[in-house]
Formats: sequence, C-alpha cells, structure tokens
Amino acid sequence: MASIVTYKYIKQNPDIMEYIRRADKALEALGYTEHSFAHVERTAQVTSMVLEELGYDERTVELARIASIMHDIGNVINRADHAQSGAVMAFRLLDNLSMPASEICSIISAIGNHDEGTGLPLDPISAALIIGDKTDVRRSRVRNHDLLTFDIHDRVNYAVERSTVKFNEDKSSLILDLEIDTEISSVLEYFEIFLGRMLLCKRASQYLGVKFEMVINGSHVL
Repeated sequence: MASIVTYKYIKQNPDIMEYIRRADKALEALGYTEHSFAHVERTAQVTSMVLEELGYDERTVELARIASIMHDIGNVINRADHAQSGAVMAFRLLDNLSMPASEICSIISAIGNHDEGTGLPLDPISAALIIGDKTDVRRSRVRNHDLLTFDIHDRVNYAVERSTVKFNEDKSSLILDLEIDTEISSVLEYFEIFLGRMLLCKRASQYLGVKFEMVINGSHVL
C-alpha cells in the first residue's frame, strides 16, 4: 500500500509543527539548547545524505526525513524518556494520516531509539537518525547570549565554529569534522559532554557498514 505522507506533507501539517514548536519551548524553559525547526531540519538533511550516499532507495530516505523532523516531539511531555513518548505520539499522528503500518513501524522505531541513554541502531533509518541528531553541534544552538553564565553545554556548542558531516572519497568512513575555538571550550570538555553520543554514532555507522571518524581542528580524535 502506497502512502501519500511525505516530508513536505509533514512540514505543512499544522498540528505536527505545533508539537515541534511546543517541545522546543519546553526545553527552552528548562535551559536546554535549541531543539526547534533548525535542529530537526538539519537532522533530516544529514540523515538523508547518509542514506542517499550509501545507495538506499528513495522511500527509505523519505521515511528517514519524516522520522528526523518528528524525532523530538516527545519533549513536549517531558525530557525524560522523550524518545519513547515521542514514538507513541508519532504513531498516533501518522496512523491518523492513514500511513501504512510498515512505514509507521520504521519511523517510530527510529524515534524511539535516537537517544543515547536507551537507543540502538536497529535498521538503516534508526542508524541514520542517530547520526543526524547526535552530530548537530553548532554555535547557533546556544540560546544564552551571556558568556559569563554559560554552562558546559553552552560553552561546548558555542565553541564550534564549523561543523560538517561527510563521507571520505570511497565512502568507507563517515566523518564529523569540527573547528572548535579552544579559548571557549577545550576538546576534553567536548568529550565530557558528547562521548556517549559519539560512541552511539560509531555504533550506528558500523551498522551501516562504515567507520565513524571525528576530526577536531584538523586532528583525528576518534
């Protein structure tokens, strides 16, 4: 059974857009970095790039985009267990759009497994979503503009001057390439916050049959 539900369709759905908006507002109230449209769209971009470069079919890529844009809606309920609650919310929303069960399963499985505390790559979509989500580190995610009151999450994200996710020439490795201002945050601080996420990216990349590498200021660190 074919589905009319596309990434473009989801982005034009006012209810889903409201859940994304309100989920980000909840995190803003808790002092978290940006998790709104910029984050989910960047996640979708990287997620789809990974699958396209590895030769996955168009519909698989489209489902990965949909999972990416919806992956953080569970934050509207609570930050704790937001991956699982978001998966349940996505099930209801997509079921109401008459999406086939096989496609809903792929999306909610990816959403429910994107968090480093509980998630694992179970299929290509969930693996790609993990990579797209966890590699989104950038200065523009920091909401706090007072450097004197930065916490470690603010410092680490604000220190990132450039962030690129790309394959090497023969597509045997997926590389997160960062330029970090070490006057703002040290490389050690980056790993203090993001080590669990980077190890999950490594596991997700291995599921997809490639290595995960990390380059900071021109040096390989993972």
